[in-house]
Amino acid sequence: MLLAVFLFSGMDAAMKQLTESYGPMQITCLRAACAWPFIVLWLAKTKRLQHLLDARWSLHLFRAVLGIIMLAAFIKSLETLSLADAYSIFFSAPLLITVLSVWWLKDKVNLKQWIAIIIGLLAVIYMLKPSGENMLSVGAVMVLIASICYAISAITVRILAKSDHAGNMVFWLMTMIMLGAGLLAFPTWQTLQWQHWPLFLIIGLTGAAGQVFITEAFRLAPPSIIAPFEYTALVWGLGFDIVLWQLYPSGTMMLGSAVIMASGLYLIWQQNRQH
Repeated sequence: MLLAVFLFSGMDAAMKQLTESYGPMQITCLRAACAWPFIVLWLAKTKRLQHLLDARWSLHLFRAVLGIIMLAAFIKSLETLSLADAYSIFFSAPLLITVLSVWWLKDKVNLKQWIAIIIGLLAVIYMLKPSGENMLSVGAVMVLIASICYAISAITVRILAKSDHAGNMVFWLMTMIMLGAGLLAFPTWQTLQWQHWPLFLIIGLTGAAGQVFITEAFRLAPPSIIAPFEYTALVWGLGFDIVLWQLYPSGTMMLGSAVIMASGLYLIWQQNRQH
């Protein structure tokens, strides 16, 4: 999980570099397209290609729509936000997953968990208001949209996992995002520049390898054990921000992210106690 989080952070840093030259939808398409060959190689090596047509197409399509919106919104946010700021708000996803699981999967949530969720979401609202004059930061709202899509997608994965192989979910998600985002980006498609090929390669390698590692992580250990390690993304985000763009964290970001992470970790601890 630590490797997966590091690789995805590297991928996000590469995508942020591309926001100066390409639109969010085109980068979304390129993110999937660059990872696609490596995912196919992984499936071939692990002999999972024969299961690809055993799929619940409606749920795969629904996940792909969510994936396109999530990636495009997150990439749009990186035009104006640092990686650390974006991650801090995106950390609201575990809180949203818990809320959705009550409604969708009929999971039980006690009063203490609800209090933690409310405190965490209030911290998100606090972070949505930037230090400038605007009431809402467009970048922050984009991350929140991405977080909501991620939470809904995570619930969908729990349903899909009962019938579909992990390889199916990864392959069809990348394939449908590549095709769908490519069609949406086509009217404003920018010619790919040769100097960006190293970034495309980084996105492909980190995106594919990160997907493999995260799939293996959830196969080898329960989600309640794995989930806390997602928060290490903030460390990598801060590192990339400082090294690549000389961006340093604000007090608002540090305070908000601390409250959101504390709420998420408390929820995980409560779930462990219940099980």
